[in-house]
Amino acid sequence: MPSASAKADIVDSLDRLRQTVPALKFRARVLASIRAGFDSRGFTEVTTPVRIAAPAAEEYIDAPPSGAFFLRTSPELEMKRLLCAGMERIYQIGPCFRAGERGRLHRTEFDMLEFYMAHADYLELLALIREIIIETAVKCTGGTKIKSRGCEVELGGEWAMIPVREAFRKFAGISADEVAEQESLFEEILVGKVEPNLPKDRPCVLIDYPVRFGAFARTKPSDPTLVERWEVYVAGVELANTYGELIDPVVQRERFAAARATRKRLGLTEYPEPTAFLDAIDRGMPPAAGSALGFDRLVMLLAGADSLAQIDFPLDDDGQGS
Repeated sequence: MPSASAKADIVDSLDRLRQTVPALKFRARVLASIRAGFDSRGFTEVTTPVRIAAPAAEEYIDAPPSGAFFLRTSPELEMKRLLCAGMERIYQIGPCFRAGERGRLHRTEFDMLEFYMAHADYLELLALIREIIIETAVKCTGGTKIKSRGCEVELGGEWAMIPVREAFRKFAGISADEVAEQESLFEEILVGKVEPNLPKDRPCVLIDYPVRFGAFARTKPSDPTLVERWEVYVAGVELANTYGELIDPVVQRERFAAARATRKRLGLTEYPEPTAFLDAIDRGMPPAAGSALGFDRLVMLLAGADSLAQIDFPLDDDGQGS
């Protein structure tokens, strides 16, 4: 028989779940709207494996092990293989996993919306995601103005566009290029000085990152020291990350090698080479742009919640940090 304290824990867990039910119903409406938005634009929803042999060698994101495999941190490499196989407009909404990520805006398990469009550039994807977010806000909240995390945000107006170099000069008084080779310093300044000062009355897009911060992005034709990358922030929350995709297999191998070297130097888990992905791009990947959007974060923002725990099925390791 369970002890009295164990029974109390079970009751508390059930009460917490009951409190989440309205948010889960709202979440389902957001999910339906997102799917309708992509379906109506000729995208195909795909499903790729959650357990994979070789995660992308991103330097500061850890994939949890799962037997001889890993739980994916993103479906990126598998979806790019579909582009190489001839699919042109694809999207996926599904679970991803990242070890050690806990807090109000982070979970070890979360849902990602990832989508790719062949023969498109990163600015076309910005226009697309803006349209779909606005459509979803209208369907699910009745309008384009939302209140979340102490901010009132107008989604339907003009979104702020700030180049990364300009943002670092304006808000941190430092050159983004000078600190770009020290990722921890770049991230520290970005999080500590740049992000808190971004506009919060409307979505804000940080665009065109130093080449050091685009492992999967192609360089800008007009400036090879920058990559085609943007990130959008809503109410101070990083929501989506988008690249004009790198399709040169030689450069991709060089960037993977550099990332693996950094992981080894830092004592992080070393991943096998993603041979299936590299073989696919060797055969040819069409020019494309791709985006990853935190689906849970979008639901949180549209629901007016302060943390992911308020809108998601509870996890045993949910945290309440930043």
